[in-house]
Amino acid sequence: MRRIIASLGIAFTLSFGVTFNEGVSAFQKNDYKSALTIFEYLSKEGNREAQNALGNMYKNAYGVKQDYKEAIKYYKKASDQGFAKAHNNLAYMYYNGLGVKQDYFRAKELYTKSANQGDKDGQFNLGVIYNYGTGTKQNYTEAKKWYQKAVAQGDVNSQYNLGVMYAKGEGVKQDKKVAKEWFGKACDGGDQMGCENYKILNQQGY
Repeated sequence: MRRIIASLGIAFTLSFGVTFNEGVSAFQKNDYKSALTIFEYLSKEGNREAQNALGNMYKNAYGVKQDYKEAIKYYKKASDQGFAKAHNNLAYMYYNGLGVKQDYFRAKELYTKSANQGDKDGQFNLGVIYNYGTGTKQNYTEAKKWYQKAVAQGDVNSQYNLGVMYAKGEGVKQDKKVAKEWFGKACDGGDQMGCENYKILNQQGY
């Protein structure tokens, strides 16, 4: 099973002025203390990207002690404002039971919001939810649909998972040639398992 993705969402748009840019720049330079100060200020001003960033900092212990409950607090603030990446990140916490009781149904709701807003990580993760039937009835057709939407945005994980579906005949007619093509694309994107599966199918003559 492919891991659910927690999107860092640090590659922000540069539309919130120089102060926000300085926060992003500080984070990218590993100056987490400065980034934290800037994002906290912006968060109080209601900036949803900054709230999401603070969630990431607490989740991953960037310049602060790891605190899943604080991460959830900030993800929820951004999610309540309709931020797609925050929907995805909050869903990740529910999916994995980090700082909150594990709840696949809530995770599915949030991944759906993220996916419907066009976030490729949300689309991939919703595909996984349907692929494996966690929090919903297993539905390969829906899984394939969401993987394809994510693939349209260049998502390597979805390319790999489509390869698996065709290799196993899950919701599609088994076709190892098509599977090989998807594994090859995933490999080109840097997915090592994609490379390994491409090599195996190639050796088998597909």
